[in-house]
Amino acid sequence: MRSNPERRVALVDAAIEVLARDGARGLTYRAVDEAAGVPIGTATNYFANRDDLLGQASLRIHDRLGPDPAHLDQPPSREFLTKLIRFLRRRLTEDRTGYLALLELRLEATRRPELQQSLTRRVRANLQENLDLHQAAGLPGDRTTALVLYLAIGGLMVEHLTLPDVLDDEPIDELIGTVVRHVIGQSDSTNPSDRTPAAERTPAAGRSQAGQSPGAGSPPEERS
Repeated sequence: MRSNPERRVALVDAAIEVLARDGARGLTYRAVDEAAGVPIGTATNYFANRDDLLGQASLRIHDRLGPDPAHLDQPPSREFLTKLIRFLRRRLTEDRTGYLALLELRLEATRRPELQQSLTRRVRANLQENLDLHQAAGLPGDRTTALVLYLAIGGLMVEHLTLPDVLDDEPIDELIGTVVRHVIGQSDSTNPSDRTPAAERTPAAGRSQAGQSPGAGSPPEERS
C-alpha cells in the first residue's frame, strides 16, 4: 500500500463525493480515481479492498463534520448550547456532501456486517463522548436530557438536509432554538463548582453523529 498522506486524503474525499452522488453501489476504485482526477488504478494502491475504503471514508467524514474547538470555549448555558448547535448545523449544511455520504454509509452498514460493527462502535463512542461532555462542561440538563436533545436534533438534521422542503415554512435556526428550549426547559442554571474549565473540555464534543447528526454538543456522521 502507498503511504502518501496527502494523496490518500484526496482519494478519501473523492470517495465521499462518489458516495453522496452515486450511493454505496456506485463506489468503485475507478469512480474514485475519476472523481479525484488521478490515473485509473491509483486508488487500488492505497486501499486494500472496498471495506477499507468505506472505513477510511467514515473516519474522514467525522473529521470533516466535527466542530471547531474554539466554538466550545464559552461558559455553559442554554444560549451557548443553542448557538453551538446552530453553528454545527451550518457546518453540516456547508458540507452536505459529507453528511449525505454518512447516510449512505449507514444504509450500506445494514447490508455489510463488518461495516455495521465498525460503524456501530464509532457512533456509540461518539454518542458517549457527547453525553459525557454535556455533563462535564456543566451544560443545562442531565444525561437523559442530553440524549433526548441529541436524538431530536439528529432527526431535524436528516429532514433539513435530505428533504428541506418539508420544513420550508419553518426557519431552521428557530426550530433549533425551540427544540433546545423544550428539551432543556427554561432553567439554564448550573453550579459553578461543577463546571469544567474550557481548556480541560474534550474537543470531541459536538462531533456529528456518525455517523452522527448533531446533538447536545454534537455537531453532529455531523464528524447557511
